[in-house]
Amino acid sequence: MGRTFFISDHHFGHKHIIDFESRPFANAEEMDETMIAKWNAVVGEGDKVFHLGDFSFLNRDRTQAIVERLNGYKHLILGNHDRGRGRQWWLDAGFDEASEHPIIYKDFFFLSHEPMYMNRHMPYVNVHGHIHGQKYEGVHHFNVCVEHWDYTPLTFEQIRDAVVPGEEQA
Repeated sequence: MGRTFFISDHHFGHKHIIDFESRPFANAEEMDETMIAKWNAVVGEGDKVFHLGDFSFLNRDRTQAIVERLNGYKHLILGNHDRGRGRQWWLDAGFDEASEHPIIYKDFFFLSHEPMYMNRHMPYVNVHGHIHGQKYEGVHHFNVCVEHWDYTPLTFEQIRDAVVPGEEQA
């Protein structure tokens, strides 16, 4: 595998998210096409993407058509808007992996949709989505919602370097 990326809360096909989150798009079609282009501009075929939930509001065929257009090996951690469809639905829609629960990445990063409770004595970082334009202060949370990152997936190194001082050379 090549590089590893993280992103969340695309809400493909969800026209109301444009108003809810003040997204700069005229309609859902423009939003979807822009987000697909931004994903493919940074993610290559040999890369892996952890999508931290709330991927699509579309039916399975239309969701699958989007998943097929996105580069990389795609691992979905189900978000609150994804869970009603179940893990198998997302696998059938084209994700390579789908997790119903948070996972631990590199023994240090908790990957989840909703932010997890992290007290100040914990050395870990929670990489999450769900809260869109909001942001938690401090070093224990890293919000990868599309609104914070110009609708573009972030590399693991971008996240690591932002939350673990002195790790840039690792």
